[in-house]
Amino acid sequence: MNTRITKSTMLVALLGLSSQLFAQETPTASGRFGKQNLRTWSVGAQAGIFSQNTILGGGSVKAREFKSVGYGAFVKKQILPALGLQADFLRGEIKTLNASSTIEQKNSINWAGSLTAVLNIANFSLNTENAVLIPYVKAGAGYMSSDSQVGTTQVFQDREGWYIPTGVGFKFGVSKGINIDLGYDINFIKSSPTVKSAYLENRYSYSHVGVEFALGNKENSQLQNYSAVADLRKQTAEESNELRRALSTAEENAARDRAQYAKDLADDDNDGVANKFDKCPGTASGTVVDGSGCPIKVQREIVKETKVVVTEADRKVVRDAISNLEFDLGKSTIRSKSNATLDRVANLLVEKNFSLKLAGHTDNTGGRELNLRLSKDRAESVKAYLVSQGANASRIEATGYGPDQPISTNKTAAGRQENRRVEFTLY
Repeated sequence: MNTRITKSTMLVALLGLSSQLFAQETPTASGRFGKQNLRTWSVGAQAGIFSQNTILGGGSVKAREFKSVGYGAFVKKQILPALGLQADFLRGEIKTLNASSTIEQKNSINWAGSLTAVLNIANFSLNTENAVLIPYVKAGAGYMSSDSQVGTTQVFQDREGWYIPTGVGFKFGVSKGINIDLGYDINFIKSSPTVKSAYLENRYSYSHVGVEFALGNKENSQLQNYSAVADLRKQTAEESNELRRALSTAEENAARDRAQYAKDLADDDNDGVANKFDKCPGTASGTVVDGSGCPIKVQREIVKETKVVVTEADRKVVRDAISNLEFDLGKSTIRSKSNATLDRVANLLVEKNFSLKLAGHTDNTGGRELNLRLSKDRAESVKAYLVSQGANASRIEATGYGPDQPISTNKTAAGRQENRRVEFTLY
């Protein structure tokens, strides 16, 4: 009764594994092994030679290997590139001669079913699609039914018992979905003393050749043939090409930005307002314009003085304007809280006919070209505002120095804050 339960349990387990073949293929998640889906199910057939003598010893009987033929089939599920579970089904006969070489002993394997774990030792591959050579080892557990006959005497029939299958071998990948399998197995019989005594030293070997077919989409490769080294080489080449394309695009964008920057900050009509801020391009030479580059219809009378004297009170007006000057983050837009002190600077320029130099500066955060542009734009914004309040554009010079003239260290936040400034110089 126990033997029947054990046999039934083994068959149910093997049938349960093989039934998964009829379910929809479960592809390997993209990105788990490279960037491709890989086939994990395969089936195969094999045939080979049984022998009572193994590489572990033996030879006390004369094995008749070329008359001891076995054959079978298998189903395999690959879990990882290096690990798979394989269900084998096997039949065949093992023939030997006794010491006098006159009586033949025949052990028939009516059927044998086993479940083994197959460990790929290495993967010699030139690409991720087709392995050139995969050496492997395997071990597991199995259940078998056997007959034994010596000469014309039937020793036993349909005796069942457990055995432990072990083996080594090589697989050769011949295409995306086909492997040739060369293997050598040693099966250790572990139960039923009667059966064990019929096999020399309780074991027998099986040298076989087989062919394995992967199931699923023919366009996908096999998971067991996956090579991490080959896949890394391919991904590195793809990333290098992508980086080259990105660098080429970045250089083109930088050249375009430089050309646009030069165009924006040029003054084609020589009215003292850069093209970027000039809303009335093409004004006649000598025309007095406002901060937007448009002619001023009503101009304030400019008082000419033979000598310009800058007092301490004048310098305080400028210092107040500098301390209250704020821009939107990363932009040249002046915040409204700065308008009051800038208005006083504009009145000072009109009343005393001063000239003013505006010098924009930044810290070293970010690219140098971007900082040069930002410092120039901020100086121009201040100039534009002062001119809009009546100041003479021709007496205001706006220059941007970017990060080139720091007054403090750029290694601290406080130092960088000091370096981000617009300097006013009256003369």
